Amino acid sequence: MKGSSNNLLTIGDTVIKPGSRVKLQLPVANLYTDTEVSIPVEVIRSKKPGPTVFISAAIHGDELNGIEIIRRLMTMKSFRLTSGTLIAVPIVNVYGMLNQSRYMPDRRDLNRCFPGSPKGSLAGRLAHLFLQEIVSKCDYGIDLHTGAIHRSNFPQVRANLKDPETEAMARIFGVPVLLNSSLRDGSLREAASEHGVKVLLYEAGQALRFDELSIRAGLKGILNVLGHLGVIRKRISKTKAVEPFVANYSSWIRASSSGIVRDVKMLGDHVKQGEILAEICSPTGLFVEKLRAPRAGVIIGKQNIPLVQEGDAMYHIANFEAPDEVADHIEQLQENMVPDADRGESDN
Repeated sequence: MKGSSNNLLTIGDTVIKPGSRVKLQLPVANLYTDTEVSIPVEVIRSKKPGPTVFISAAIHGDELNGIEIIRRLMTMKSFRLTSGTLIAVPIVNVYGMLNQSRYMPDRRDLNRCFPGSPKGSLAGRLAHLFLQEIVSKCDYGIDLHTGAIHRSNFPQVRANLKDPETEAMARIFGVPVLLNSSLRDGSLREAASEHGVKVLLYEAGQALRFDELSIRAGLKGILNVLGHLGVIRKRISKTKAVEPFVANYSSWIRASSSGIVRDVKMLGDHVKQGEILAEICSPTGLFVEKLRAPRAGVIIGKQNIPLVQEGDAMYHIANFEAPDEVADHIEQLQENMVPDADRGESDN
């Protein structure tokens, strides 16, 4: 285990000793205005040996929920490490966030540029830097994402569930939907696996928006995993744990025609085969096309903008053996998160 001994940890030019908490800036490359751009990093180290865990957000610069999740985690008054090291990186793609864009300035998707190269494109250089300075020094990681622009994802964890240790982490996270997701070429998860780092990918909400349910579920999930790994003390939950369900298959349902959308089904709904998901209408009302579910499942992602072109992805449906039970547990997750909103969170 990389964090099993109390050795010094070096990130960039900063040396972090056991028992310390350090904020640092990891330089990337200057803008063409000669303004220096750096990745913000915060490291907490316990004096007691243990695993090293990274939590990252905004690999896609317009995915903001994860930034807020990490902010709340790092400002919790009761948050204490009992062992090991936590490395928090709230904004990986600083360039994209500045431009409110998913992409890097060179129009590349950073999450398709790993492991990168110190002499490659700007995206490749940033991927290489993040992998070498942060990810490769860890044992585990949690990477936070949202849906793309105009799309929402219901809280879900994607991971290599064929690995028993990774599956245990995914289940303890505490969201009802787990997707057994293969490693994609150029992704952070693929590069991390080459370094022996086990990573969960948390998807929830939509780009350029804060979603309170997604933020609360993500924060609780991180605390659950850190407790499971022994990095913090396990928290005693006052609410019933959400039982996760594994989907080995999911697919996007695409628009069969162009027009204006009237949603019938919403995020988190259980749909039966043949059930109407939406109606696609012409602006003048000359026709109405009914979009139907080709199979039973649970809606884990959907397009939000009420305009579609033929072939646009509209609903992301995950397939389970018992989709009605998944839908019940999705409602349970919503009930677990909503009461806190009335009480407020003094710990954040």
